[in-house]
Amino acid sequence: MEDLKSRQLELLEQTYLNAIPQLKFSSPFELLVAVILSAQCTDRQVNKVTAELFPIANTPEKILELGLENLEEIIKPCGFYHSKAKHIFETSKILFEKYDSSVPRTFDGLIELPGVGRKTANVVLSIEFKIPAIAVDTHVFRVANRLKLAEGQTPLEVELGLQRVIPKDKWSAAHHWLIWHGRLLCHAKKPNCSECPLNKICPSSVE
Repeated sequence: MEDLKSRQLELLEQTYLNAIPQLKFSSPFELLVAVILSAQCTDRQVNKVTAELFPIANTPEKILELGLENLEEIIKPCGFYHSKAKHIFETSKILFEKYDSSVPRTFDGLIELPGVGRKTANVVLSIEFKIPAIAVDTHVFRVANRLKLAEGQTPLEVELGLQRVIPKDKWSAAHHWLIWHGRLLCHAKKPNCSECPLNKICPSSVE
């Protein structure tokens, strides 16, 4: 089984070697906001919204100056805009008052922020601060279970399972391999197994 998992990871790495985040950002705070907005929303839609938001408000101070109602209006296309705006606004206030407007570089510091759970914290740590982490979104959860790389009923179970089978120095990169595999081939409703480079060694292949 371990040999199978190693081969699966090898093929994923070969296929998505140059995979990069789809979200557009230029600072830790912009990434944090973008990931909060990405909940139940596509990265493409988030990028459209942040292209409007970031030129006028891309720091905690500027978000607070913008005001909650104006923030809601701008991020409305991302869905769930009342709660997302509230989280971003409250997070901005905490960062301004407690962290001198900087984003915490620790998992514990990040998850204390409104709207920031394990996935968001791990994305920020991994992408912006280059700290090994595996963020489990819907794509990672689905692909890990289908390949039986890490089986679990919850994102945390899958995260811990992936940590056991993936070398720590590749955690952050593997996060992107799994996301892009889920986006491009291993779709939720109809996986494109015939085009999948892992088809012959996937326990869940339908081809």
